[in-house]
Amino acid sequence: MPAKYEIFRSTLNSQYYFRLKAGNGEIILQSEGYQNKAGAQNGVGSVRQHSPFDQYYERKTSTSGSPYFVLKASNGQIIGASQMYSSTSSRDAGIFSVKTNGPSAPVSDLT
Repeated sequence: MPAKYEIFRSTLNSQYYFRLKAGNGEIILQSEGYQNKAGAQNGVGSVRQHSPFDQYYERKTSTSGSPYFVLKASNGQIIGASQMYSSTSSRDAGIFSVKTNGPSAPVSDLT
């Protein structure tokens, strides 16, 4: 199954989100909430634009010690964040997957 973006609306807060899923179904990048669907669609466009370039990734470690990453736009705003990984090599594989799939994955609108 190929990678894909999913745009969805939360039943908890009625905000719109997008996530990028790898071919195995794992979520490799998740957005913050948007007030409207157009915001989430613009977020996908921003991932497509920025994801191929390493300088937009910030490799981080959570307070519990788990590695993760965020993808930032050229203005420094966070576009999306990864899940927590068990190792830095797993996190780096996640970044590679976003770099590979981010620019061209199709969008599935679940709203």
